[in-house]
Parts: sequence; C-alpha cells; structure tokens
Amino acid sequence: MGELLLIRHGETTWSASRRHTSYTDLELTADGERQARTLAAFLAGRRFARVLASPRVRALRTAQLAGLTVDAVDEDLAEWNYGDYEGRTTVDIHEDDPHWNIWTDGCPGGETPGQVGDRLDRILDRVAPLLDRGTVALVGHAHSLRVLGARWIGLPPSAGGLLRLDTATVSVLGHEHGRRVILRWNQPAPPAPGTAPDSTVPH
Repeated sequence: MGELLLIRHGETTWSASRRHTSYTDLELTADGERQARTLAAFLAGRRFARVLASPRVRALRTAQLAGLTVDAVDEDLAEWNYGDYEGRTTVDIHEDDPHWNIWTDGCPGGETPGQVGDRLDRILDRVAPLLDRGTVALVGHAHSLRVLGARWIGLPPSAGGLLRLDTATVSVLGHEHGRRVILRWNQPAPPAPGTAPDSTVPH
C-alpha cells in the first residue's frame, strides 16, 4: 500500500503576512521558490502513481520546482474559499468579530467547514484506490490540506485546526494495521548544506 504525500506550496507575499489566500492567484516569493527547490532533493528517488495539484499558480509552481510532474489539476484541492475574508488576517477579522473561528464558523460569502470537508472527501475517494499502485502526491494549501489530514483519520473538518501546516512542508498519510494514520506531519525539507534552517510562517 502506497503513502499519500501532502505538499503545501512555498511562501507567497500573503502567506508571509498571514493574509487568507484562496482564489487570489499569487506567485511564489523568491524565498518561496527557494523552499520549493529544496523539496526537490527531499522528494528525489520517489516514484508516484499519481500527482494532483490545486489549479493555483503557487501550487503548480511549487510542484514544478520540486521536480514533480503534475498528472492532473483538481479544483477540489483549491484552498478554503474565504469569501469576504479573502486577503484579511485573523487579527484584522477579530477586530470586527472577536469570536470568529474558521474551523467552526467558516467564512461569510465563502465556504463552511462542512463544504470544505465534502470536497476533500471527494479527493480521498478518488485517490485512495490509487494507493494500491503506489504513492500519491497532492500539492495544495494550508487549510484545505489540514482538513484532508483530519478527514483521512476519520475526524471532522474542524479537527484540521489542530494540525498546523507551514509553507513548503511534506506530510505523509498511510496505514498501520489496516487503519488510516498520520505517519509524519508538517515536515520541512532539510536545509541545503551551508544554509541556515528555513523559518516558515503558519497560516
């Protein structure tokens, strides 16, 4: 049985400033491109039965720089639709609504936790049979991949709030004794020789 690799895209200007980024199609920063290239060495030698990516430029560019060949772009891998909160930070939103929590409340004009969970369940339904043929990689975004991790182990979408996910990290889902488990989570690629460790930003 193969593993399911979740790869979050590299840094963008909005991820660096902790602004919610869904449908806004941002390029990677120079640091984000460097992060993605570092992933290439981390992923080298792996063979993938399938590589799927979000349609957003930041995900596709990360896949390219990480040395992955994307087999298909899947809209269900897009980031949580933040609706009216697109481009805003949590601190800013809390000035208007101090009790807002995306994991329980969703976003006005955007998606609810249940809606995000439904489409990530569709992804899992599509990729789970492929694991019989080997490892599958999914290149996407922080909140949606956190929901996917929670759903993999049978938890509600809101449990994704307990799974921090930094830019340009790899998480590995798999099986133990026939049960779905998280094997590794939020693992950064090791820094290249002679460079300082990367300082990623949570979202």
